Amino acid sequence: MTAMQDWITSVDKRPQDRTARDIEAITSKMRALDILARLPNNVLQQLAACVYYEDLEKGVTLFRQGDKGCNWYAILSGSLDVRVKQENSAKGVQQVSIRRLSTGSVFGGDSIVLGVVRDSTVVTQESCELLRVESHDFTSVWQRNKEVLGDLVTSATAARLKNGYETPPPGGGTPQHRKSFAAASPAESPVPACSSQQQPLSENGSRAGWVLHTLLQLKAPGLLRERKSSTGRVLRRCAAGTDLVEWLMTIGVHSRQQATAMWQVLLEEGVISHVSRDQPFKDKFLLYRFWQDDENGASVAPTEADEAQAQAELKDALAYLTQKAPDAMMRLILRKPTHERTSDDLETIYEELLHIKALSHLSNSVKRELAAVIIFESHQKAGTVLFHQGDEGHSWYIILKGSVNVVIHGKGVVTTLQEGDDFGKLALINDAPRSATIVLRENNCHFLRVDKDNFNRILRDVEANTVRLKEHGRDVLVLEKISPATNAFSHFKYTVMAGTPQKMLEHLLETRLDGRIGQTREEGPSDPFLDDFLLTHIVFMPTHQLVTELARHYRIDSPSQDREFLVACKRRVVHFVHRWVSTIRHPVFEEPSAFAFLEELSGEVSDDNARWEMEDENAKMTQVMDELAQWSTTQSVSQKWKLPPGGQPISAFGSDTQRDLRMRPQDDIIFRVYCADHTYCTLRFPLSSNAETVKVSAADKLGLKHDDLILVEVKSSGERVVFKDSDVSVPTALSLNGRIFVSPKEHLEALTCLPDQETPTEGSVGDLELFSTKELAFHMTLFDWSLFCAVHEYELIYHTFGRHHFQKITSNLDVFLRRFNEIQFWVVTEICLTSSVSRRVQLVRKFIKLAAYCKEYQNLNAFCAVVMGLSNLAISRLSQTWDRVPSKARKAFTEFEALIDPSRNHRSYRMVVGKMRAPVVPFMPLLLKDMTFTHEGNKTCLDGLVNFEKMHMLAQTMRTIRYCRTSQSASFEPPSPKNEAEVKAYIRCLRVIDNQRVLTSLSHKLEPRRS
Repeated sequence: MTAMQDWITSVDKRPQDRTARDIEAITSKMRALDILARLPNNVLQQLAACVYYEDLEKGVTLFRQGDKGCNWYAILSGSLDVRVKQENSAKGVQQVSIRRLSTGSVFGGDSIVLGVVRDSTVVTQESCELLRVESHDFTSVWQRNKEVLGDLVTSATAARLKNGYETPPPGGGTPQHRKSFAAASPAESPVPACSSQQQPLSENGSRAGWVLHTLLQLKAPGLLRERKSSTGRVLRRCAAGTDLVEWLMTIGVHSRQQATAMWQVLLEEGVISHVSRDQPFKDKFLLYRFWQDDENGASVAPTEADEAQAQAELKDALAYLTQKAPDAMMRLILRKPTHERTSDDLETIYEELLHIKALSHLSNSVKRELAAVIIFESHQKAGTVLFHQGDEGHSWYIILKGSVNVVIHGKGVVTTLQEGDDFGKLALINDAPRSATIVLRENNCHFLRVDKDNFNRILRDVEANTVRLKEHGRDVLVLEKISPATNAFSHFKYTVMAGTPQKMLEHLLETRLDGRIGQTREEGPSDPFLDDFLLTHIVFMPTHQLVTELARHYRIDSPSQDREFLVACKRRVVHFVHRWVSTIRHPVFEEPSAFAFLEELSGEVSDDNARWEMEDENAKMTQVMDELAQWSTTQSVSQKWKLPPGGQPISAFGSDTQRDLRMRPQDDIIFRVYCADHTYCTLRFPLSSNAETVKVSAADKLGLKHDDLILVEVKSSGERVVFKDSDVSVPTALSLNGRIFVSPKEHLEALTCLPDQETPTEGSVGDLELFSTKELAFHMTLFDWSLFCAVHEYELIYHTFGRHHFQKITSNLDVFLRRFNEIQFWVVTEICLTSSVSRRVQLVRKFIKLAAYCKEYQNLNAFCAVVMGLSNLAISRLSQTWDRVPSKARKAFTEFEALIDPSRNHRSYRMVVGKMRAPVVPFMPLLLKDMTFTHEGNKTCLDGLVNFEKMHMLAQTMRTIRYCRTSQSASFEPPSPKNEAEVKAYIRCLRVIDNQRVLTSLSHKLEPRRS
């Protein structure tokens, strides 16, 4: 049988009767069409399974304008005429030919996909051979493969549905909505006609577009010009994407990626568009035009006044586009067909998925899989229905922006889903119809979508790629195969997902540490298992358990094992210990069990060196013992701290300068404890003392009975916080102006704050306005850096899980967090205590400049504190003050507010800090928020095994702190010293009111509320 006979025999069969051989024969025939040959083989086979063959004579009408879309067609041979109705005053309504379709063209798909009526009539011009797919089959194939089927519908329709720029017209399409629907063969395909461009969506976007359009015409007049398309059509006043990107870089944009994102902002807001309206902005030779230069628009040359105005507004325009660019870039990446996403794109999407609430329960490997297939979708109008109750489930959705109502027949709206929520998963898991209707609750909603095939494949792959090691019938270690896409930099094939502590340690020693002589195995950046274990083992394997296991592995002695095995075990333990000490540092030595183990191990390694030739290991243990000796020396020097009674920050006792700002558990601190009548006693205890010890001692000194006593913090607002008896480092945990009280439990409600808690804390003497702003920022950064360097990564774990669980202090973290609040309320206090409007204006300007310098010095903790202080309600309501602040300063402040905007999980801030090189003083409250999000969103143990995915996420945040400190030297020059000593003293002890009620009252006295 010839190939032609084979194909005819196969296609003549009913779809349900076709064999695999039939489908392959039909697929081979379909590959003869260029537009179909580009499709993946599995997609082509899906079409081949349901396609019909038709041989039609000349003059046959396939469908008429206004008909419902019932079939999609591909032309094997022949040609067809596309006609639309047109009114003529003399002849009435006529059929006018607008296009001819020839061999290789496809048509009819857009009315099926959009659910609208046909917008033209199609008639055969000669004998034609066609392939036909019925609407229900085409819809099914489209839903599963819409990312690669764009060519099978009009390019504009494909872009709308695939990239999510707009929703279909609710009442059906018209020729005005879509000029054509046929995807003609490449040889004769014209650029699709453009509909009339509407004006830009936002005033800011419109203004930014006007500025760039004006300057382009004046500075680079050759960029916007008439060009010819491949079909010979003249396109007026357009420019190539590459040229627009390069021009933007000449006026101050630093990278091509940033410039591309800024043009994408303008495209999304309707300021520019692709000449055929079917492309996002690309840094390629694709043509774009401004809305003012549309085919029907009248161009007006800019005047000299326009040039001056555009130059004056250029900085603001670029600032606006820079602010919007990160979100636009994310949408641009998500709108790419999945097969076009680069490794950088996938990493960007993965970072975004890490912070989506609906995905928090999924493993990182699953999130990476999702990053490769997840799709962006947006809908503009409230009331749009995403799917109806009873529909077949095709996709799972996550809300990025906006909200939807969940509607059930007979019940109405049963709930509303907000940003971060997901829906549609149940129908996919159960392969059941939709159980509710989803309706947009507001305009401009954005979604992430995972289609059914990808959803099912990923869930199947997770189980197929999971290896479970069992002992005595129970799982003890769960490994997951690393996909090649994420394994590019690592030679390990499996990553640890869960396990018992002992089994994970054993796996780590055997796979991540090489026991052979002269060999050291380092993990790659994509498999930081060893580092994760070291940073988080205190959560699931306390130090005393860890050293017990390490001793067992080192001292393994089995007659059945050979010498090489025994030596390898010893080497691995020593390498682990060396890495442990170099990574974790002093907390290892502070544990008595670890201290004793290291001394014993050092002696054993020295003895074994003579027997087993372990010179490298002996050298490593010598380094460890040198560090241990150095730590012991520093421990012998005691430090004393004091908590001043006036609400000032904790400082060294008896000295204005401190050699080491790190607070250690054995350090003493002097503080006051009050009782209900405001009498007090002064106590001195180690920082590691618990609340029970402090409470008993204070009761003895104040003459209180021990019956049912509680230790309480009374804040300046009057709020009372009761300490648990097991809480440690109580004095450092106080709020800015808080005081410690001891009281019988029944008298808790009677406790009142001290009179001086409602007044400013006692700050250093000095006039803020006399200090240089740059010098203030510089010395603030040095001081904040020293506080930040004193914080150990473990303190984040103690803070997140509760320090009473570990009986460990978080004093250094407490002091650093207090510093953030101190700077924030210092800004508010200084402005609220300034009665003169003109001086308040000067202070606001000074604080905005201070924020700018802090950002320049990469002190993001102080930067955020200053900006939040200026955003405090007591300051933001001072309209008379803000009205007098120069516009340049106000605009800078607006940019700063955008940078710390918490929306989309602080994406703007994360984008900025991600580009910084160490040293950086990070925004610590956000790191703690990430730790808390990971802790509360993921169980520590699953089915009796440690959830090591959670440990990895915690370690990722802790590594951020380490990265910020990888370099100890800053690249900026210190300002010329004027009054250095005074500035240093001033910034260490700021004047602060932290009672919001008092600050708001002061604000209203300065500028009373207008009636």
